[in-house]
Amino acid sequence: MLFLQSKYSELIKIEMKGRFLSLLLLVSLFAQVQAQILEPVKWNFSKEKISETEYDLVFTATIDMHWHLYSQDIPMSPPATTFTFTENKDITLEGPVTEASPVIEEYDPNFEMTLKFFAGEAVFKQRVKTNSTAPVTISGYLNYMCCDDTKCLPPEDVPFSFDLNSDNTTQKTVEKAETTDAGSISATGNDLDKYKTMSLWAFFFVALGGGFIALLTPCIYPMIPLTVSYFMHGSENKTKSIYKALVYGISIVLIYVFVGTIVAVTLGESFTNWLSTHWLPNIFFFVLFTVFAASFFGMFEIVLPSWMVNKSDKQADKGGYLGAFFMAFTLVLVSFSCTAPIAGFILALSTQGEVILPIVGMLGFSLAFAIPFTIFAIFPAALDKLPKSGGWLNSVKVVIGFIELALGLKFLSVADQTYHWELLDREVYLALWIAIFAIMGLYLLGKIKFSHDSDLNHLSVPRLILAVITFSFVVYLIPGMFGAPLKALSGWTPPMTTHDFDLNSVIRENVKLYSGSEGSSQPTEICEKPKYSESLHLPHGLEGYFDFNQALACAKEQNKPLFIDFTGHGCVNCREMESNVWSDPKVLKRLRENYIVVAMYVDDKKIVLPESEWYTSDYDGKLKKTLGAVNFDFQKTKFGVNAQPYYVLLGHTGQVLAQPRAYDLDIEAFVEFLDTGVENFKEGKSVAQIKN
Repeated sequence: MLFLQSKYSELIKIEMKGRFLSLLLLVSLFAQVQAQILEPVKWNFSKEKISETEYDLVFTATIDMHWHLYSQDIPMSPPATTFTFTENKDITLEGPVTEASPVIEEYDPNFEMTLKFFAGEAVFKQRVKTNSTAPVTISGYLNYMCCDDTKCLPPEDVPFSFDLNSDNTTQKTVEKAETTDAGSISATGNDLDKYKTMSLWAFFFVALGGGFIALLTPCIYPMIPLTVSYFMHGSENKTKSIYKALVYGISIVLIYVFVGTIVAVTLGESFTNWLSTHWLPNIFFFVLFTVFAASFFGMFEIVLPSWMVNKSDKQADKGGYLGAFFMAFTLVLVSFSCTAPIAGFILALSTQGEVILPIVGMLGFSLAFAIPFTIFAIFPAALDKLPKSGGWLNSVKVVIGFIELALGLKFLSVADQTYHWELLDREVYLALWIAIFAIMGLYLLGKIKFSHDSDLNHLSVPRLILAVITFSFVVYLIPGMFGAPLKALSGWTPPMTTHDFDLNSVIRENVKLYSGSEGSSQPTEICEKPKYSESLHLPHGLEGYFDFNQALACAKEQNKPLFIDFTGHGCVNCREMESNVWSDPKVLKRLRENYIVVAMYVDDKKIVLPESEWYTSDYDGKLKKTLGAVNFDFQKTKFGVNAQPYYVLLGHTGQVLAQPRAYDLDIEAFVEFLDTGVENFKEGKSVAQIKN
């Protein structure tokens, strides 16, 4: 054990240098992930007049993709959909509630039995007869439960009320949660959503693959032979060593699953929102990445406090199966920073209200992580076939240091945009990236050498290929200095509105000056100067607002629908949508001509509203003072959604004109979305009503 402990001490420096790799993806994911409200069914109630005395009461459930609603005709478990009507002497129920939609009868993995349920839409009808010609009200409630392939939500009561012999019907709307289906209401636009719709087995294998990828990080790879040597040293017999190796592997899995369980039930929306938007964590991570980059370059060494490793090592020294467990704990302790890029992705699901997925994901991830350690412990001869550690690992660390230095700027950029410091505009950001990656290319060619680098007698083919890729990337960045959109990086660079010299903007202004128009598209003339326009801007030269009430007033004045863009300064997917979808001429033309656009920044910390506009939210009970806090509260309370980007088309009375959309780079689908909104606005139709 003393031998292993000394080897661990040598590797701790390498281990801690890998901390950037863990924080990079972990925090990036947290910065993009927002919690969602799971309400995957929306009910609409209507009535159909059959005769002067007979009506059909129609209950229509719109069900999110991957979810299903149970039929009335199922066993006691799960709860069937039921309808309860309040007695009324003036109304007679004509038969039972009928199911007008096709019923699916399939095996349900949640209850391990064949059940009847609905997907997509469920329509129920109740024939009633009234013996009064005066307006009569029939009311009651329905009870339903919905599930997807991995979980079920608690049964819910939905009250209803129908006014017969009149034109009024009280409707209850349950907002839908996010799905990845382009045609359904979406509550979040982050990249984790597709994993939320996976089956447990599919997600397990994704996490398993992530665990194998984590093993290739430079601080984990050389630990395999050193760690496994513990089980081959001092063992009385091979059988006992194998058992200890199995205990060791199982302990790794249990420790990671335990961590996943704790995180899954403790992290919440407020933490991730603060982590992604506040200046303090963003500046902290920027400084931390810079410090670790310097460490990667050999400026100084960073080690874990010795007590953290030594305390665990002392327990491992006791030997036996308990010693194997503490060896696993020591491994997890000193290597978690290198495994967290993938583990952080899995744990990030916990911030969306998921509990099962993070646990299953950590099981798959840790299993992949534990397998090679266990196998090599059982078959030590295989260790001789592993490539030896050497100078190539230091080169990997230096390259990662360059990448960490570049990507660390993203966190400084988020703080800069959120608080309007104007320190890191787009061209400054790109200039720094160009310099960083140009120097990295020179390093790969052997023109630059750091203190810990081995002598480079010749240029290997892999280094040459990496150098070509790096310099190609630099060449790609250079046009961005003159306003090129760089769509592939739109989510990582500051928005075009921060660019001092935008050639596209210059051309656009000249077109407007000399032709009085902007191509074939006539821009919307806004009603009055937008509030906060000194600090906030719309992309692509669009004119619009940043205050909902001001935008709604202008929409009424010009008789146009409202395009609401829930966005954020630090929202990567928002920038990608603007760069790849909004920039399309068909989309841009419709936004300019057919809508009043309002961008509602949910993470703006700098703009403080007048004290007369402060209020305490009914959603979280907190006082809202800033523009970002008010906009974020508006999004959550009115639409039941709290992630960006989120696009809503709204009429003048609060009617939602088309099913809202989130992150989706399908341009044609977005054009159809905008056209549907205009058509429904003209015809007075809506898909839902904004919550009061």
